[in-house]
Amino acid sequence: MHQQQNLVRSVPERIGHYIAGFVDGEGSFNVSLAKITWSRGWKILASFNVSQRDRVVLAKIKDTLRCGTLRTRADGVVYYEVTNFRSLAETVVPFFQRFGFLSATKKRNFAIWSQIVFILYRGEHLTREGFAKVVALREQLNVGRGRKRKYDINSVFRQRGSSETTRETRPAPEA
Repeated sequence: MHQQQNLVRSVPERIGHYIAGFVDGEGSFNVSLAKITWSRGWKILASFNVSQRDRVVLAKIKDTLRCGTLRTRADGVVYYEVTNFRSLAETVVPFFQRFGFLSATKKRNFAIWSQIVFILYRGEHLTREGFAKVVALREQLNVGRGRKRKYDINSVFRQRGSSETTRETRPAPEA
C-alpha cells in the first residue's frame, strides 16, 4: 500500500487534474453482479473505465496509475479498465480522492463506488451482511442513466435461498 500512496503523491498536479477532469467527463465507475450458476451464488465485479477513440490520453492515464489494461475494441474504440480490487482500493480511489471531480454526479457516484470497493477489498462481501450492503449501495450508483440492471436488488434477494452462500472470484492480476 505504501508504494501506491507514494505513486499517487508523486503525480504532478497538472497531470492529476487533467486526468481527473477527463475522467469527470468520460470515465465510469461501475459495479456489476453475475450469477454463478454452478454454485447458486454471485460474483461481484467492480471496475473503473474510460473509453475513447484516441489512445494517447488513455495510455497516459494507464502510465500514470500503473495499473489496468488498455485494449482496442473491434469498432476502433480504445478501452482502459481497472478491475483488480487491490489496484482499485490502493491506487484508483486514492488518486481521485486527491484530485477530485467538479461535477456533483461524478462526486456522488465515486463516493458510493469507493465504499463498495473497500468492502470488496476487505473481503466483507463474502458475508451475507456485506453482500447485502454492496447490493444496496449498488442500487444508488449511476442512478438515472437510462440503464436497466440485469440483476436489481429485488431479483438478487428473490433468487437467494436461505442456504445459499455468496461466492466471488477475483479478477486475474493485471499486467
